Amino acid sequence: MEQPVDRRGAAFFDLDKTIIAKSSTLAFSRPFFAEGLLSRRTVLRSAYAQFMFAVSGADHDQLEKMRAYLTQMVTGWEVATVRQAVAETLHSIIEPLVYDEAVALIAEHRAAGRDIVIVSASGSEVVEPIGDLLGADVVVATTLVVEDGRYTGEIDRYAYGPHKAEAMVELADERGYDLAASYGYSDSATDVPMLEAVGHPFAVNPDRALRRAAEENGWPVLEFRRPVALTSPLRLDTPVGKILVSAAGVGALAGAVVAAVLVSGRRSRSSA
Repeated sequence: MEQPVDRRGAAFFDLDKTIIAKSSTLAFSRPFFAEGLLSRRTVLRSAYAQFMFAVSGADHDQLEKMRAYLTQMVTGWEVATVRQAVAETLHSIIEPLVYDEAVALIAEHRAAGRDIVIVSASGSEVVEPIGDLLGADVVVATTLVVEDGRYTGEIDRYAYGPHKAEAMVELADERGYDLAASYGYSDSATDVPMLEAVGHPFAVNPDRALRRAAEENGWPVLEFRRPVALTSPLRLDTPVGKILVSAAGVGALAGAVVAAVLVSGRRSRSSA
């Protein structure tokens, strides 16, 4: 007789406005400008988009328009240049954006024996290093096509909307997670399928549509308000503290703008 498989829960986190306070898509605009990848006009446009994202969030159509614009912009960028620009500024840009409440919540799930999984529509080049920074066990993210060391503007894997939930189900099968015993956290109504896939969904800094969905479904709402400042007394004897200390040496992070914004390409490919 086969013994039952010991399945355990995991904690699934969205990234933007759930773990970090801003859009990872636009976080590295200034370093790219310094490297000559972006014009001053583009930086100003990115700053405005970041402001609108911060104060009101962005709906599906707005995100698609922004990503379509940035897709055209980054096509042909040299990956090595992007990686260098981000690696040199990773510590100063990312650390101040991480919500203190998210760090504490991740630590609680870790102490309870749950794997930490970041599920984001942003590109793997940005999400994976941030996942390493926070001690995540698994990262699910959008991946881009690279040819001859340059971004083609096409998508290999799409991790957005319902595709997040599909990836979570696949991951649960692979790693033996019990989704009914798992937790999910997101700020956006586009992630309702992701939250519906777990037994313990939470809306974090929810946009209006997600707040309504949370009220209708009885999902708890969390408000994260304290990004970790560079001067915060992070305990260096903790896993997160140790990772933050070594973050400046991480060179695998390829630009957030390049990796995070190209999800609109999948829609055109799917309809072809």
